[in-house]
Amino acid sequence: MLAELRSVIAKFVVLPDEQALTAVTLWVAATHLQPVWQHAPRLAVVGPAKRCGKSRLLDVITETVHDPVITVNASPAAIFRSIGEKEPPTLLVDEADTLFGTLKMAEKNEELRGLLNAGHQRNRPTLRASGPENGVQKFATFAMAALAGIGDLPDTIMDRAVVIRMRRRGQGEKVSDFRSSRDIPSLHQLRGHLARWMRAQRKDAASHAPAMPVADRAADTWEPLVAVADLAGGPWPTLARSACKTMCEREAGRDEDGGLKTRILVDIRAAFAQHDDPEALSTATLLRTLKADPEAPWAEYGTGGLSPRGLQLLLRDYGISSANRRFRDGSQAKGFTRAQFVDAWDRYTPTSPQPAQEPTAATEPIPIVRQPAPPPPPALLPGPLPPPKPTGGAGPARGR
Repeated sequence: MLAELRSVIAKFVVLPDEQALTAVTLWVAATHLQPVWQHAPRLAVVGPAKRCGKSRLLDVITETVHDPVITVNASPAAIFRSIGEKEPPTLLVDEADTLFGTLKMAEKNEELRGLLNAGHQRNRPTLRASGPENGVQKFATFAMAALAGIGDLPDTIMDRAVVIRMRRRGQGEKVSDFRSSRDIPSLHQLRGHLARWMRAQRKDAASHAPAMPVADRAADTWEPLVAVADLAGGPWPTLARSACKTMCEREAGRDEDGGLKTRILVDIRAAFAQHDDPEALSTATLLRTLKADPEAPWAEYGTGGLSPRGLQLLLRDYGISSANRRFRDGSQAKGFTRAQFVDAWDRYTPTSPQPAQEPTAATEPIPIVRQPAPPPPPALLPGPLPPPKPTGGAGPARGR
């Protein structure tokens, strides 16, 4: 069934790579077992411009996820009143850039952003005064959600999301047209098979703690997807962990390039290396080295480039500040020692990722080749895959 779902997604949408296709497939399957998960991963479908396939991917997802609730511009009150305690729906938000694309819109929709952040973890209800006596009432927020839009979503949402960075199709990339009357019935049939299979796996999923190749919030976000892969077996555990590790590292790299407070640590480390790793660098020397890099933002930072005061502000949250230093040539000036940065470098800009934890059962990844469409592509995983049985709780599980 996962192979069939993967093929259906690839039939209508060109994903950026095979890892993204694996991630979307597992995310859709995971929506059918939301009562079991501790965290509800968001799916951030973003692209740099129009016509990147974001809405089409949302079309396919809508017809295959558990109990879809799709909206373009709903109020936070309407959304949290749509979420139940036991069987939460799957929230689908198209044109999310109209909610968070500008500072003014982001401020206006701050309550919605808070709801999406809180709903990432179980037992984070929102409180509202309601009724004639203004009694306090709890509303559940826990639900998986997919958001599609142009440009990145707010950082706090992206940090809780499996990020799919869409792009426009190239000349040689073909997909099938999506027709509601023709294609939705078969997608609903597949959704029914997935729901029956996942219900049969509920007990095993609740007790399963998958080995994760990442840590912290990234592990929380990806754990439901990896758990589904482990329940399916075959090549899926390896495919899931490869996608998880690759995509998380890719987003971490974007954070280093885009987040100035992280970027400054990376560039200061390079500055110390450029000067043969001395024990200390003066503030003047450090700033001159930072601004000399034509690909770095420091020459245009602020007014006239990065200043000593601007450098202090960027480093303040790390507890790093300049002080009077004596250098090898006997001179004294304001500056920084290398030792001041070691802890921040280790915590925020590790030079190599932590070693991945491998699944307990060894499985070999299987090459997957995208086939042009039409006609519809064959199953992307090798070996004959019998179609799921339309009835019976255990039938689809045996046919996966």
